Amino acid sequence: MSQFRHAVICIDDDPLILQVLGFQMEKFLNHSDTIIELYTEPAKALRDIKDFVFEDIEILFVIVDYQMPHISGAKFIRALKETHPAIPCIMLSGQANSSQIEALERDGLLEAFLQKPWEESELKRSIELLKKRRP
Repeated sequence: MSQFRHAVICIDDDPLILQVLGFQMEKFLNHSDTIIELYTEPAKALRDIKDFVFEDIEILFVIVDYQMPHISGAKFIRALKETHPAIPCIMLSGQANSSQIEALERDGLLEAFLQKPWEESELKRSIELLKKRRP
C-alpha cells in the first residue's frame, strides 16, 4: 500500500514548465501524504490517474496545459471528466482558445485558469480555493 493518500497531476509538453510547477507546489502541499506527478504524455497521465483511483489515492486536482502536441488540454479535461467527474481541473496556457475555455467553464469542467507566465501567488490562490471546495 502506498504511503500517499493524495496525488496532484501536472501535464505539460514542456519539461521546464513541469519542473517549475513541481517546485512551486512543493512549497504549499503536504509532503507526507501527497505525491506530485509530472507528465509530458497526456495518455500516460490518464492511465496513471485510473491506477491512483483504483489504489484509493485521491486526486486533489489536475493541472493541464492547453496546447500539447497530441491532445489539447480541453480534450484531455473532457476525457478525464467522463470517467472521473469529481476531479478538479486547472488549465494553464499562454495560447488558450477563449471559446474552448468558456465552453469548459460553462459545462462545469474547469475550476481555474492560469495564464502563462503565472505568478506563484496565483497558483497558490487557485489551489487554496480548490482546497476550500473539498468536502
